[in-house]
Amino acid sequence: MTDSSDIEALISRCALRDRAAFAALYDATSAKLFGVCLRILRDRGRSEDALQEAYVKIWANAERYRPGGARPMTWLITIARNAAIDAVRRRREDSAAEGAAESLVDQAATPEGAALDRDEARRVVACMGELPEDRRAAVRGAYLGGQSYADLAEAAGVPINTMRSWLRRALITLRECMAR
Repeated sequence: MTDSSDIEALISRCALRDRAAFAALYDATSAKLFGVCLRILRDRGRSEDALQEAYVKIWANAERYRPGGARPMTWLITIARNAAIDAVRRRREDSAAEGAAESLVDQAATPEGAALDRDEARRVVACMGELPEDRRAAVRGAYLGGQSYADLAEAAGVPINTMRSWLRRALITLRECMAR
């Protein structure tokens, strides 16, 4: 693999719209970035799509890279990782939309069903209110916002394993509250 200064130079040349530099950058880094996408998506086809999206972003944003700031591979890996996570989120949103449409078709909303749904929603809100604010925000971010553990941990300023523990304990608390 090419060293950091070579990759940095290739990114700088990409900022000047040098196609040969972009091809060389792709040759030097695509295997590593594909591995990042594949680790997240676990599907070769979707990983190839995410990798392509990442390189489109790299080409479009090469002028934003600042030599001497983040290491060039760190910058490239971050772009590839974000492209893969975006693909995961799009898939979840598509699945959720399909599920919502199916639930509307499968269950005709009766007045009794609507009343039960409202009561259940009130109970969930009340149980969420029992959680400390940081845990409540983490649950909202993870399960309503689709944020990863790493994103949540970074936002809260805690280690990733702490965030996992917060979420696990919050879900246990919510389950116990809902069972009352």
